[in-house]
Amino acid sequence: MAFPDRIERVVEIAHPPVEVWAALTTAEGLGTWFGNSATIDLRPGGAAELTWTGGHRAELRIERVEEPAVFGYTWHVDGLPDDDPRRTYVEFTLEPVGAGTRLTVVETGFAQVPEDVRRKAFDGNTNGWASELGELVDYLDAA
Repeated sequence: MAFPDRIERVVEIAHPPVEVWAALTTAEGLGTWFGNSATIDLRPGGAAELTWTGGHRAELRIERVEEPAVFGYTWHVDGLPDDDPRRTYVEFTLEPVGAGTRLTVVETGFAQVPEDVRRKAFDGNTNGWASELGELVDYLDAA
């Protein structure tokens, strides 16, 4: 059986897509639930940066912006050298459900990563998405 190349998480959020979209695509939103600060140039080809207390940071390249339904970016694979060009692709899809939103997050691209890095990166991001999506819901509920 081949190693999985896809992480997928679905969460029902009791907030309309416009609010979820703002949490995903603004520096204020990203810098609150998905890091400690953020910058974002929201356009295909634009860049975003997330930083966390302790010096960890992530650079994102915006790939897809279809407001308020689809937001996608690529980012570095944890465990690869900083100058390695391989990235995974993360896509958020927002669907209205009643007064709320069904948010689907899919991350792909792990199959291209060397075997010695793949499991740690895949498992780390699998656990990371569970945690971060909980923080997204907490952020929206507190607003």
